[in-house]
Amino acid sequence: MSGGEVAGILVAVFWAILVSFLAVVLVRLAQTLRATTKLVADVTEQAVPLLADASATVRSAQTQLDKVDAIATDVQEVTSNASALSTTVASTFGGPLVKVAAFGYGVRQALGRRTAPEPEPARDRSADRRTVIVGRTVPSARGRKRDRRSSRGQKD
Repeated sequence: MSGGEVAGILVAVFWAILVSFLAVVLVRLAQTLRATTKLVADVTEQAVPLLADASATVRSAQTQLDKVDAIATDVQEVTSNASALSTTVASTFGGPLVKVAAFGYGVRQALGRRTAPEPEPARDRSADRRTVIVGRTVPSARGRKRDRRSSRGQKD
């Protein structure tokens, strides 16, 4: 065997190994593609009902939002009507009620003065005085007691 024949056999062996390796890779790639195809089919099979349910849920939510919008509009209308009514009542009855209350207060004051007891005779106002001690107001009688105690201490 010459060098060319040995080289040809080596090239043929490497070529056979390369073709075998590529055949194994292609078989595994085909298996992966089959599994991927099956997975996509299953996902599509399950996604279609989920999308239908999601669409129905969105439609239901839109219906509920429309109802809430109608209720909010009605509440806003009722609020504005109540505000207008309270303004009308306040302007209609407010003035006369204040006048009636003032009249009633005047009548009570007048009747109270007629039945009030006679004023007491003038008394000694010095007993009513208060003495301020270090920022406090103390009745003058307490001040006198303190003065008596301090004067007793001096006598003894």
